[in-house]
Amino acid sequence: MQAGLGRVSPATVAVVSALLGVAVGAIVFALVPVAVIAVAAGTVAAIAPSLVVGRQARLNRRALRVVWPDVVDHLVSAVRSGLALPDSVMTLATSGPQVTRTAFASFAAEYRATGNFGIGLDTLKAQLADPVADRILETLRMSREVGGSELTTVLRNLSAYLRQESAIRSEVEARQSWVMNAARLGVAAPWIVLLLLATRPEAAAAYNSAAGAVLIVVGLAVSVVAYRLMVGLGRLPEDRRWFA
Repeated sequence: MQAGLGRVSPATVAVVSALLGVAVGAIVFALVPVAVIAVAAGTVAAIAPSLVVGRQARLNRRALRVVWPDVVDHLVSAVRSGLALPDSVMTLATSGPQVTRTAFASFAAEYRATGNFGIGLDTLKAQLADPVADRILETLRMSREVGGSELTTVLRNLSAYLRQESAIRSEVEARQSWVMNAARLGVAAPWIVLLLLATRPEAAAAYNSAAGAVLIVVGLAVSVVAYRLMVGLGRLPEDRRWFA
């Protein structure tokens, strides 16, 4: 859902991953006749779709993080103009940021069909699949159910906090990006060299031996551990969806 692929089932991703792994493994073995390298390439290719989905989800969260303060500001303006809370949320389908309009249009259609604000919020939360959206929508739900005159104050404070958090994250991510790119290059470089060496018949024969296979497997394990460690240390913590 966070990657914008809510209609794609996990089984479809698994099938595509398996087919991609087999295809890449066969192509690599045809070009570089080393069985262990072909298996390693197929394994990496099989994992690639999951990595792509995860990366797209992070990019979408990053894009949404920038626009949430504007969404809150539009809500505050609509509420202060005298609109009812459901109507204020529905105005975001036309006046909100472009990236969120589709989700709020779905909420508007759901609310017009059912007249139930809570069900519309649940559908909207599932479609946005974002922790910041969860906080905003649960604040609106609480205001709708228990009332109170402090909604605009709470939303304005939330907007200021979100802007400050987004600015800090953007600055830190910009400073870390060159370190992450250098680390990725450091992990990929030995495997590029290995592929070039394995195109030579004598090198291919050496890597097809038991010792060569052990060397490649150990190198792959070290590369995976180093990459995961690098990503774990360099990635900023993400908010969890407490109200999912």
